[in-house]
Amino acid sequence: DHPQIQEEISKKDDRLLTLLKDVYVESRDPPAQVKDGGGEHLPRKQEEKRLTKLGHLEELDVKKVSKGKISIVEALMLLNNHKLHPQIWTAEKIAAEYSLELTEVNSLLEFFIPFSVQEFPKETKKAI
Repeated sequence: DHPQIQEEISKKDDRLLTLLKDVYVESRDPPAQVKDGGGEHLPRKQEEKRLTKLGHLEELDVKKVSKGKISIVEALMLLNNHKLHPQIWTAEKIAAEYSLELTEVNSLLEFFIPFSVQEFPKETKKAI
């Protein structure tokens, strides 16, 4: 639109051209390294999935999980079931029911304990 700007753009500046001729850039790539993985672009084996066992709570969580894993809601359910009925919900039964390793289930039951709310009688509140 502006002829003055177009003229300024197309005009050669001899001073800049001489400065550019003095510039020399040398670039070298580092040597290529061979990756050990090798098969990163190969198609992966499909993970085997299982349906979650949530019953009436299925809207709260994901529908499918990989075998050997559990969802958050399932973890809370199995911890609560074990806490309420430890004779029925043993580590072996939980491992079989949810397709988990027995050692992982034992660790889960040992280190993750659901909270329990305890209400103190009114008489002891004053003592506390």
